[in-house]
Amino acid sequence: MKNKKERKVYNSRQVKDYKDLISYSCKEYAQNVAYKYKKDYTAKNIEYIKKTYNEVGKDIKALGTGLLNLDLKGKRIVLIGNNRYEWCVSYFAVTTSDMVIVPIDRALPENEIEKLIKRSDAEAIIFDKKYLETVKKAKENKENNLNILICMDEIEEKEILTFNKILEKGRNEILNGDQKYENIEIDTNKMSVMLFTSGTTNEPKAVMLSQGNICANLNNVACWVKLYPTDVLLSFLPLHHTFEATITFLYSFYSGSQIAFCDGLKYIQKNLQEYKVSIFVAVPLVLETMYKKIQKGIAEKGKTKLINNLVKISNILLKAKIDLRKIFFKPILDQFGGNLRLVFYGAAPMSKDTIIGYKNLGISSIQGYGLTETSPVIAAETDKEQRPGSVGVPFDNLDVKIENIDKEGIGEIVVKGPSVMLGYYNNEEETKKVLKEGWFYTGDYGYLDKDGFLYVTGRKKDVIVLRNGKNIYPQELEFLINKIPYIKESLVYSREKDKTDTMLCAKIVYDETNIRKILGEKQEDEYKEIIWQEIKKINQELPIYKRIKDITITTVEFKKTTTQKVKRYEELKKV
Repeated sequence: MKNKKERKVYNSRQVKDYKDLISYSCKEYAQNVAYKYKKDYTAKNIEYIKKTYNEVGKDIKALGTGLLNLDLKGKRIVLIGNNRYEWCVSYFAVTTSDMVIVPIDRALPENEIEKLIKRSDAEAIIFDKKYLETVKKAKENKENNLNILICMDEIEEKEILTFNKILEKGRNEILNGDQKYENIEIDTNKMSVMLFTSGTTNEPKAVMLSQGNICANLNNVACWVKLYPTDVLLSFLPLHHTFEATITFLYSFYSGSQIAFCDGLKYIQKNLQEYKVSIFVAVPLVLETMYKKIQKGIAEKGKTKLINNLVKISNILLKAKIDLRKIFFKPILDQFGGNLRLVFYGAAPMSKDTIIGYKNLGISSIQGYGLTETSPVIAAETDKEQRPGSVGVPFDNLDVKIENIDKEGIGEIVVKGPSVMLGYYNNEEETKKVLKEGWFYTGDYGYLDKDGFLYVTGRKKDVIVLRNGKNIYPQELEFLINKIPYIKESLVYSREKDKTDTMLCAKIVYDETNIRKILGEKQEDEYKEIIWQEIKKINQELPIYKRIKDITITTVEFKKTTTQKVKRYEELKKV
C-alpha cells in the first residue's frame, strides 16, 4: 500500500542545499537572533551571548574560507562535542565548502571514537577540548589519515589549531579578496554527511547522506508543522543525532527561529523558563518525567480536583472554538517558561495519557518516525492531524508500503523517495540487504490504517528500544558476552525497571564442564558472581545506556531452529 493522498498543511519554500538555506535565512532574518547561549553557565554572573543570522552567515563564510585554505576541499572532517555555537557553525562551514562532515556521538567510549575516526577516512577533526587526549592519540595512530586538529576552545598547544584562529584568518582572507568559498558549487547528489548508526560494537554502519536527501526531508517537515521567526527552541538532544539535527538545528534555521543551548539534563526546566522556549524537541522519557513532576506538584498542593474540573470546562469551550487554556493553566505553563506551545518527540512511543495531558494544558505534541537512513523522517503528525498511537502520516514525497503482511495485517515498513540514503560507506553487502530497486527496507514492523496513518508495532526482532529513545542491538552485547571462554551463548533483553525506565538484562548459558576446568569446583552462586565481574568489565567499554544491569545463569541451552538460530521469541517469553 502506498501513500498517495496529499497531506501537506503548508505551502513552504523549497531549499535545494545548505548554501541555499543559509543564503535565504541570513538575508531574510538578518537581525533575528539565531543563537543565544551562556559564555559560562557555571559562572556566578551569567553572560549571555547572542548571534544574529547576519553574524552567523559571516562566521560560516569565514570558517569555510579558513578550512578551504587548509586544503580540505573534498575531505572528510569529524565533528565531536557538546551542543554549542561552534558545532553549528562548523557543520555548516564544512558542508558548504565541498567537504564531508562526520558528526560523532560525544558519549562514545574513547576506543569507539578512535575506530570511527579511522573508518571515516577523515583528515581533520573539530572537537571540544574535553576530547583533546583522545584526538591526539588518534592522530598518532599511523593507520589513520588524521592530520589537522581543530579545537573549538581556546588552547595553547603545539600543532593544535583553534576555531577562533581559523575564523579570524578566514575573515582576513575574505577582506583580501579571497573568493574560494563563494565559488564553491554544491553537488546535491553526492555524500555530504556521514553518520554512524549504533550498529554493532565492532562495525556500526556509516550512512551516506547527500544535501539533496536532507533538504528533501527538511522541505517536507516545513509542509507538516510550522515554526515561526518568533519561536525559541531548546537544543537538548545531541546534535549528531539526525532527529535533533533536522528538527532543532536545520528547521529552526530554515524558519528564522532562535536556538538556545541546554545546560544539561537537570537544567531543562530552568532553561525552558529563562529562555522562554516555545518549541522543545525531546524523547518521551524526558517529557513523561516532566509531566509527572507537574502532576505530583498539583497533588501536593491539593489542586488535582480543581485542575481536572478546569480541564473539563476548557475542553467544552474548545468545542466552541474558545481557548482559555493559557489563562486557566497559567501557573502550570509558567513552570515551562510560559511560552511552550509545541513538543516534538520520536525514537520511542509516549504514553497516551501524557500526550492528552499536555494537550489539555495547551501544549501540542508532534510525533515523528524515521531512521538515519531516511534523513530521518518518514512519517509524522501534522499541525492539523494528530492520532495518538500512530506515528503520523508519511511525507508526500515518499512512497510507503507494508511488505510481507502477516495474518494480523502487520508487515515490514518499506520506503522509497528522495530522502533515502545513498548507501552504507564501504559496505556494499549491507547496502544491498536494505536497498532493493530504490526501496529501503526499514526492518521495522507496522501497518497503515484506512486514513493513511502509520503505526509501528515493533522494531526489528533483535532491536531493543529503551525509554530514552536509544536503540540497543542485543547481538552486539551477546557477541561480547560469548567471548568469555566458558560461556556457550547468551540472550540480552530489556525489563521494566520502574514505570519510567528500562534496564538491560542477560540470560547466560555457561558450559558446566569448561567452567570447572577454568575456575574449579564451585557453587552456582559463586560462578554467577565471577561471570558478573566479567560482565562489569565489558560494561566499562560501553556507553552507559548499553550496559547490562542484571544477569541470570543456566546450563540449559536455548531452543534453536534447524539452522541453529536461537528462537528468541520463545526464550523471551520465559524471561
